[in-house]
Amino acid sequence: MTEVSSLTGRLLVATPALADPNFDRAVVLLLDHDEEGSLGVVLNRPTPVDVADILEGWGDLAGEPGVVFQGGPVSLDSALGVAVVPGGAGNGTAPLGWRQVHGAIGLVDLEAPPELLASALGSLRIFAGYAGWGPGQLEEELADGAWYVVESEPGDVSSPAPERLWREVLRRQRGELAMVATYPDDPSLN
Repeated sequence: MTEVSSLTGRLLVATPALADPNFDRAVVLLLDHDEEGSLGVVLNRPTPVDVADILEGWGDLAGEPGVVFQGGPVSLDSALGVAVVPGGAGNGTAPLGWRQVHGAIGLVDLEAPPELLASALGSLRIFAGYAGWGPGQLEEELADGAWYVVESEPGDVSSPAPERLWREVLRRQRGELAMVATYPDDPSLN
């Protein structure tokens, strides 16, 4: 097997050609990517469920909208917390209960007391489930043209308008990729 160049911390943006309804216009933050597979969360799938209704103490820390997001089709009964900590672990010490993934973005230990992290968090998003790929599976999808791979920004995790995130991420890209943001929701109506 060839060595996998890690895409951890980058975004997968669904191409208009991606036919899987789980990922239609999805923006996925990759939390882990190596030769053993990949794991990420879909950043733009809010649910109607308030964080406070399922995770006591975390609701006040969740950014707007303060709802749980569907992180992907795998393990919908599990929760992942993704938070931005300004400065990340820049001075070599990460806040207790937070593990750096990329830059200022990291995973939150939802078993920890929320007040342990409250003062350090810039933003927090809670995800039910995740998106997962086995060894080589994501690389195959990339080769088939299912995803665009782009750099993430800390604000992507906490976008207050997740329904616009697909277009916003594409619009900030250079060249022809920015034009994809204008792709109609239903090209047959064009």
